[in-house]
Amino acid sequence: MKSAVETLNPTRVRLSIEVPFEELKDSLDAAYKKINQQVTVKGFRKGKIPSRVIDQRFGRGAVLEEAVNDALPKFYTEAVNEGELNVLGQPEVDITELKDGELLAFTAEVDVRPEIEIPDYSGIEVTVDALEVSDEDVEKAVEQLRERFASTNPVERAAAAGDVVTIDLQAKVEGEVLEDGVAEGVSYTIGSGELLEGIDDAVTGLEAGGEATFASELKGGSAEGKEAEVTVKVTAVAARELPELDDEFAQMASEFDTLEELKADSRKRLESTKQYDQATQAQERVLEELLKLAEVPIPEKLLADEVQTRKHNLEHHQLGQMGLTLEKYLEIQGKTLEEFEAETSEQAVKGIKTQFILDELVNKEKLNVNQEELTEHLMRRAASSGMSPDQFAQAVVEGGQVPMLVGEVARGKALAVVVEAAKVVDTNGEVVELEDDEEAAEETVEATEAAAGDAEEKTEA
Repeated sequence: MKSAVETLNPTRVRLSIEVPFEELKDSLDAAYKKINQQVTVKGFRKGKIPSRVIDQRFGRGAVLEEAVNDALPKFYTEAVNEGELNVLGQPEVDITELKDGELLAFTAEVDVRPEIEIPDYSGIEVTVDALEVSDEDVEKAVEQLRERFASTNPVERAAAAGDVVTIDLQAKVEGEVLEDGVAEGVSYTIGSGELLEGIDDAVTGLEAGGEATFASELKGGSAEGKEAEVTVKVTAVAARELPELDDEFAQMASEFDTLEELKADSRKRLESTKQYDQATQAQERVLEELLKLAEVPIPEKLLADEVQTRKHNLEHHQLGQMGLTLEKYLEIQGKTLEEFEAETSEQAVKGIKTQFILDELVNKEKLNVNQEELTEHLMRRAASSGMSPDQFAQAVVEGGQVPMLVGEVARGKALAVVVEAAKVVDTNGEVVELEDDEEAAEETVEATEAAAGDAEEKTEA
């Protein structure tokens, strides 16, 4: 076999491959054997038909077609390995010459990973939010905990903001009561915004037994999006009572004996959360700067496939589950189809660039992923997917996605290397010393690459 590589552009090549006919012998033998098992010729046992009879009865062309289809993947792979190409996706193959007994010649055009020069990232400097937890932040956290321990007591007065009312609802569209527009005994906290627009004004001021009618656009059901006349009847009013903020509350709501200990723990938790948010913010902003520094050609076909994949997944999976069409979704978002596709393309470009650059950095820095790191990553992914670690691991293995997980961990480590070399300051001008948080880096990379849909699977092809 002879092969030659022609570079069409930085992300696409054409392979020209010539195969002497003697190298097709194994494929020809396999073709005759396969046809033998599929056809019947009178006077011959199945599987024992001579090659010359198959040629006479079914044509040499049928045998050659079967043999070429069998041989092409093997010779294509050999040519890719010989040319040391890092191919993306499937090739477009064109048979240019087929001379029986002499020669098979074909071309294969395929996308390849572009050669990327890693820029000097040591000068990257980013600014992140300062790590500050105010007394107001602590009070808010304690108040949220207090809300969780609120009790309700029936009252004989008009409903007011913050009260919990029990209500019956009836919705009419064009004068007709909807089959799915009737509900009884619904519990609703006035001001929560969890039901229909306009309901807070309607029930405020009503006592048990009172009712009101208001107009509102329905958020779901058979008449979703339509204007409805809604009648609401209050059957009970209850006031929410918050526990006193004292040591007794601290003992009831936590493992602490005093309110001051509870507040101190709340401050510590808030600081930890903000520290993690600060690290994530640093990762994201360093990555943004790295992407600006590097020139990364994007394979056109890969990008087009990603935009189409994201559009399909949104339209047929995410929106389908919510009962929305793409047109309705775009209307809600206030976007045109052209704006949506441009935005999707921009996100996909960013995801692909991130993967290409960090993969190159993994190779340059010779970063490896050990079993412990892979297991930790798998545990996190399992938790976010709602599956048990064993279930998730089984799904990963069966789906052949172990290399994908290894790639995610490796790219997280590569980003951590860049962040470590960068200068990070907060909004107060203070230098931020980030801990070596590869977990945050992995999550940053995953979030960015998610914009590229299935790019990783296609680049592994």
